[in-house]
Amino acid sequence: MKKILTPTALVLGAALSTSTALTMAPSAALAVPAGGYADLVEAVSPSVVFIEVTAKAQPGAGQPALPPGMPEELRRQFEQMMPGQNGGSPVQGLGSGFIVSDDGQIVTNHHVVAGAEIVNVKMADGREFEAKVVGSDPMTDIALLKIEADVDLPAVSFGVSKTLRVGDEVVAVGNPFGLGNTVTSGIVSATSRNINAGPYDDFIQTDAAINRGNSGGPLFNNEGEVIGVNTAILSPDGGSVGIGFAVPSDLVQTIVEDLADDGLVERGWLGVQIRQMTPEVASVLGYETPKGAVIEAVSEDSPAAKAGLEKGDIILSFDGTEITELRDLTRAVADMAPEEAAPVVVLHKGKEVTRDVTVGMLKPEPA
Repeated sequence: MKKILTPTALVLGAALSTSTALTMAPSAALAVPAGGYADLVEAVSPSVVFIEVTAKAQPGAGQPALPPGMPEELRRQFEQMMPGQNGGSPVQGLGSGFIVSDDGQIVTNHHVVAGAEIVNVKMADGREFEAKVVGSDPMTDIALLKIEADVDLPAVSFGVSKTLRVGDEVVAVGNPFGLGNTVTSGIVSATSRNINAGPYDDFIQTDAAINRGNSGGPLFNNEGEVIGVNTAILSPDGGSVGIGFAVPSDLVQTIVEDLADDGLVERGWLGVQIRQMTPEVASVLGYETPKGAVIEAVSEDSPAAKAGLEKGDIILSFDGTEITELRDLTRAVADMAPEEAAPVVVLHKGKEVTRDVTVGMLKPEPA
């Protein structure tokens, strides 16, 4: 059966048109905290929210196309039975999120709120608010919302994801399949996982059950700190098979701070097209394994061009970061503030040289 990598947001139309088989999963043999996770869950659950999104339907969205030449009377009858055929029915979806400030800032996934006209937030205590999308970053799939309340709201804190180890215990809280407050536990299965979802892939992999509707929900460590944002699952049928992915908190904090400023994420820009070094080239150069990023093209009048980088150069390090995979360079450049200078070590015609590059600004995508 084909494996499908899918975001974990839930589209209601799809959920209502299919039946979901409920099966019991074997319990994980984990060294849970003394007394279980009840104290942790009680502390963090008030900060986890459930998000309902209403977006304008595209013409014919979710409906079969009407055949050309259909008689007008039959067409009217069909449209009465299928009111969304002409785009009249809005599309609704569910996701999760969590409050990160007492004045109502909420983190969720970009794909949860993308294209939304109305975003409603429901708290665990039943209070409901209409939220504003402050900003959204498709490249990391992180979005920041804001709600207005008359009182301070319960917020959770971020933990440090870079210290996570494979085998550490984690707890996920969210809104799978629209069921409401649901808690699952597991371990960190892998770190720095690349699933080819985007240029900044650096996911935490976990076997804590996350499903459609968990998108944007928090992944907690045993101290009740958010160490990831649940974002995607690998599944043959859309349900959890124990392979889920979360955006690490260290990256999330950076994106949230940037979005809170002006709703956009500013990233450094180098202006090169790159490809991975092949094993054959690595062997010729005397490397045991391929490394570095091979420049295939340099954009005209780009920071790279101004610094003297050329097609065929191999970037070995950027601002002190060794480049072993292409995403190493992508992230290192993106982390630079525009107009900052960085030393770049390149292999140029067989010799290592250092170029000084002043990075530009990658044009941000609007929310």
